[in-house]
Amino acid sequence: MSVRNHLYLSYKKTEEMEKVVQPISELATQHGFTLVSNPVEANIIASIGGDNAFLQATRKTGFRDDCLYVGISVDSSGFYTDFTIQEIEQVIQAIKNEEVEVRRYPILKVTVDHEKPFYCLNECSIRSNVIKTFVIDVFIDELHFETFRGDGMIVSTPTGSTAYNMSVNGAVVDPTLPSLQVSEIASLNNNDYRTLGTSFLLGANRKLTLKVVQDGNDHPIIGVDNEALSIRHAKEIKMELAERHIKVLKLKHNSFWERVQRKFL
Repeated sequence: MSVRNHLYLSYKKTEEMEKVVQPISELATQHGFTLVSNPVEANIIASIGGDNAFLQATRKTGFRDDCLYVGISVDSSGFYTDFTIQEIEQVIQAIKNEEVEVRRYPILKVTVDHEKPFYCLNECSIRSNVIKTFVIDVFIDELHFETFRGDGMIVSTPTGSTAYNMSVNGAVVDPTLPSLQVSEIASLNNNDYRTLGTSFLLGANRKLTLKVVQDGNDHPIIGVDNEALSIRHAKEIKMELAERHIKVLKLKHNSFWERVQRKFL
């Protein structure tokens, strides 16, 4: 493993968090890490907070595939945060001694109306912004697969399958299986509109296209991870797995399924 010692700390800039981060900065410097203020100069990006903070850190730093991400939680560990503040010295030693492993997580690429694409780690959701259902034509590659009417749809990555996707009874997917999961939010099924009625998985090379049918409710809310996009007139949303991954430092003996068991069983 090449030497990685340029460290960027990503966290919410509040007085409380500054107090939390200060001893981390000092400890990292003592162990030979160079703290940088610009994430572009870093080859390790450490998120301090929970899973939401980790999602923000990856998005704000551009989902870089040429550096390592590490999640450090303030309290208990999460799906992206194997480490806690209380274990920070062990974290630094583990990184220096290569006692961690690098896991590659797929990223979802989202293109709205042929504009510059957005990326997300968990999911992209499209939902009605009023108390009214809306209609989406669903295409898999070039096949018009179904016409959906309801409150919205969620398209998630395997690591995102335990997030918003679970709240609509989507399946939990092993992150070693690169795929897209498509889940419905309160679909209507009648003689005019018919959907599969369940979540389904698409392979890594598939392309999903959602075309919003203009019927008076053509201003859906589009969310990527934990942020809503400021797009008012979305007509076509294309989604596929990106060609790159993010690399995340994880404990060797803390697998995805161990975390699922710990969180939900």
